[in-house]
Amino acid sequence: MPQKPDYNRPPVPTPTGKLPPSDTELEEVVLGACMLEKDAYMNVCDILVPESFYEPRNQKIYQAISTLGFNQRPIDMLTVTEQLRQDGVLEEVGGAVRVTELTSRVYSAANVEYHARIIAQKYLARRLISYAATIETKAFDESNDVADLLQEAEGQLFDISQTQLKREVTQIDPVINLALEQIQTAANNETGLSGLQTGYTDLDRMTSGWQNSDLIIIAARPAMGKTAFVLSMAKNMAVDFSIPIAIFTLEMANVQLVKRLLSNVAELEGEKIKSGQLSPDEWDRLNERLRNVYSAPLYLDETPGLSITELRTKARRLVREKGVQMIMIDYLQLMNATGLKLGSREQEVSTISRSLKALAKELNIPIIALSQLNRSTETREDKRPVLSDLRESGAIEQDADIVCFIHRPEYYTKSSEDAEGNDIRGLAQLIVAKHRSGAVGDVKLRFVNKYAKFENWNEGYDAVQESLAQTSMKLGSKMNSEYSGAMSGEDSSNPFGFGVSGGGMPDIMPGPGDSGVPF
Repeated sequence: MPQKPDYNRPPVPTPTGKLPPSDTELEEVVLGACMLEKDAYMNVCDILVPESFYEPRNQKIYQAISTLGFNQRPIDMLTVTEQLRQDGVLEEVGGAVRVTELTSRVYSAANVEYHARIIAQKYLARRLISYAATIETKAFDESNDVADLLQEAEGQLFDISQTQLKREVTQIDPVINLALEQIQTAANNETGLSGLQTGYTDLDRMTSGWQNSDLIIIAARPAMGKTAFVLSMAKNMAVDFSIPIAIFTLEMANVQLVKRLLSNVAELEGEKIKSGQLSPDEWDRLNERLRNVYSAPLYLDETPGLSITELRTKARRLVREKGVQMIMIDYLQLMNATGLKLGSREQEVSTISRSLKALAKELNIPIIALSQLNRSTETREDKRPVLSDLRESGAIEQDADIVCFIHRPEYYTKSSEDAEGNDIRGLAQLIVAKHRSGAVGDVKLRFVNKYAKFENWNEGYDAVQESLAQTSMKLGSKMNSEYSGAMSGEDSSNPFGFGVSGGGMPDIMPGPGDSGVPF
């Protein structure tokens, strides 16, 4: 089995005859400054690693300096010489004489940080050259799969770019001004929200809207309606509030997702959308309600097996070119970290989760990722999900700012009432189990199964009450002899043909045991 290339080792001259970028004189100046000035190492330790030095001897000396710094021991030419002796490399670096020579070449350590950044930039350039040469060699070999090669190249670029994400320490004053500005913006907002409005009143009240730079995990067992929920939310945000949204659907094709959206928007059963068996009135309703969907700022990507590097590239472009303010991913476990050297699937999921949080901070937008739950909920008497049910990695729980679970009691009880006698038909609980900057608790939503649609809990109830009120008004206005005569041949117990349940309510809710999504 061929040995994997080491991208950190100092490369040999390229076939073009050019030497890789380096500056050994600056390297010696930095090493000498670290041994002369007590604070010099603290100024460069976050910038440089031993591999940053092109000269192998300088790498070993900086490694000795790093060891002393890590152990909080003094750093000078005597302690460094002793550390090199303990490491068994003193003669390899030129002996105590060379260590002394390094300190004699430094007149001031004032510019050590600037010099260190130059060394770091040249190190990154060498890494790019080294891995580009490796990729070029593999690209000429026709036995290599091009797709795998692309993934490897993306992984290495991602690994290199991660080293550039470090930010400087910021004094608190500008941060206070930014916080006050956001508070003022929320106060001037009619909704009173500081984040993005979802259309779900109780959820928005609990979170103040989805906040920028937050990673939000929405998890559930299969058939709970994860995709239906984010699609309903995307419809609210993109269609009703004109907020640009991007959805990366790894499990479902774009056209399938749009068919579910049509069922949601037009309130048509999923089977009718799939079969096309719509009545003239239903066609009219579909065409009428689609007017608002056309030109909506909703962007779909159906790339299967999406890697974190691909997502990062596409997300940056969407934010820059389309002004996207939130990204949804369906779902996290279908992503991969191809190209990165990881030992297990758990490490891969951890890397994906950590990278999603880093991406949310970099782009300063909320990212919602759906996640599967493990089967432990099925074996418990209490089916409510808990944080430990998150599948494949505990890092998901740690990295997320908000973790929500979707739970539909009706699915498990197969009854229209819970143990306390409360009506649970269509009840969906959005359980906010973790909220890094706010409250946790349950949000009641209504799941309309035949439309694969989530709505506010009182939304369906209010529609029923309005329908009943209109019916009552019509009935009262026609209670005369002419109307009574016309009614003589009809079923007076239910003149309007509503399907009525035992409680006297039109039967528009899912029946007991009705579960899952229609398609």
